[in-house]
Amino acid sequence: MADFSPMMKQYFEMKEKYPNTILFFRLGDFYEMFFNDAKTVSQELELTLTGRECGQEERAPMCGVPFHSAETYIAKLVEKGYKVAICEQMEDPKLVKGLVKRDVIRVITPGTVLENSMLDETKNNYICSLCYQEGGVGLCFADVSTGELYADQITASDASALLSGTGCMLPWSVWSFPCIGSFRLRRKEFPGNLEKAWRSCFYRISL
Repeated sequence: MADFSPMMKQYFEMKEKYPNTILFFRLGDFYEMFFNDAKTVSQELELTLTGRECGQEERAPMCGVPFHSAETYIAKLVEKGYKVAICEQMEDPKLVKGLVKRDVIRVITPGTVLENSMLDETKNNYICSLCYQEGGVGLCFADVSTGELYADQITASDASALLSGTGCMLPWSVWSFPCIGSFRLRRKEFPGNLEKAWRSCFYRISL
């Protein structure tokens, strides 16, 4: 990154730490997105795609939103299943000479939303953890916005009954962990058909 500007190098450092998120990079009164993030946000939210000098011959693709109304845009991205990393200015630009220190202060995912404006008040916003064992599975539901937590252990014979009764507990995110050597770590995000994806998690134990 020798040819990139100091600010763009800082951006890349943050992006490297949070590669699977859309990075909202604070620049003054705006959160800016660059490169592929900018293209994604521009397309998903129908915002203008512009460019910024970055120390190279071509301008970096850029898309921005005002920081005071960022929550509205973040909510739309989260609703579509994206994860958003908020990279804030950690110093007052007026008091700093040179590059302002920045850091990610929060990662917002569909299953970890806390703001009332981003939540549906008529239903819970669950995340779920599954731990597979031979012949059964341990599971835990949590709603971080309300503090509700449910945990249980089921066998293969219980899987069908569980699926028929969990329509109101469809999770946004599922983390599944192996408990025997034949299973690999898997992580699923469900921005689309939640019920279909949720049922797939129990396919192996209901055979």
